[in-house]
Amino acid sequence: MQLSNYHSHCNFCDGRSTPEDFVKFAISNKFRAYGFSSHSPLPFETFWNMSKEDMPEYLAEIERLKKKYREQLEIYVGLEIDFLDKTYNSAIRYFQELPLDYRICSIHFLPISDVLEEKNMVCIDGSFAEFKASVDKYFNGDIRALFKRYFDSTKEMIETGGFDIMGHMDKIYMNGSRFEEFYPDAGWYRTPMTECLELVAEKGLMVEINTKNLGRKQHTYPHPSFFRQLAERNIPVLVNSDCHYPYLVNDGRAEAFALLKEAGIKTTRELVNSRWEDVPVTSLANHPNS
Repeated sequence: MQLSNYHSHCNFCDGRSTPEDFVKFAISNKFRAYGFSSHSPLPFETFWNMSKEDMPEYLAEIERLKKKYREQLEIYVGLEIDFLDKTYNSAIRYFQELPLDYRICSIHFLPISDVLEEKNMVCIDGSFAEFKASVDKYFNGDIRALFKRYFDSTKEMIETGGFDIMGHMDKIYMNGSRFEEFYPDAGWYRTPMTECLELVAEKGLMVEINTKNLGRKQHTYPHPSFFRQLAERNIPVLVNSDCHYPYLVNDGRAEAFALLKEAGIKTTRELVNSRWEDVPVTSLANHPNS
């Protein structure tokens, strides 16, 4: 089981501790590699996201930690970049010119207007009450219409490119699964998700297995029922905890690796000495921390 994590949030965005606290936890738990991926700046301010003004300090702090702990841990700097539309995404010049080791692209917001302001966004990653209110207000109560919009945006994100890793690519089911119409085998969920995976394979992107809600809700993103498709399409995967607290750095890892093995996934994609490599999924029974 690879002890690495490339999706994490610290107090430069909505994480709850300093970058160094996360590094210390990773070292104490014998991690080999650790990457930071703060929520990127947006065209509007939210409590989740970094401000552009903080970017130089963020990059400098991670560089300081790289040097300080280079004998104990491989440390990498990335961003989780929101795809909003064709004008604001990971491929724009601002994000491409930042000195990052990797870029994760995710969807948290769906714009309902060309004016990119928070009031014009449907948030798919907030409370269920807010999510349901948006479904009622903007999609006439039709959860299937929101899923379609989400996956259409996901396809556009994949085609636009400019990133390395697909972040929690079907997280819309976190709230969407609470609607009576939802079930994991529903064609209006599985068909567009499968189309997205086909595009991912075509573009040669990586997909994270996001374990943030594995302990609390028994969710992974993607849904575990898609893991065999990942294996069949030879899509490289990473196991990331999307942690916001240091004690959750390793949350859900053992369970996720067991699911990967069950689905026939034999390797994970890892940064090793700053190069992406496929590393065999080893037996949990032989791992000292299992």
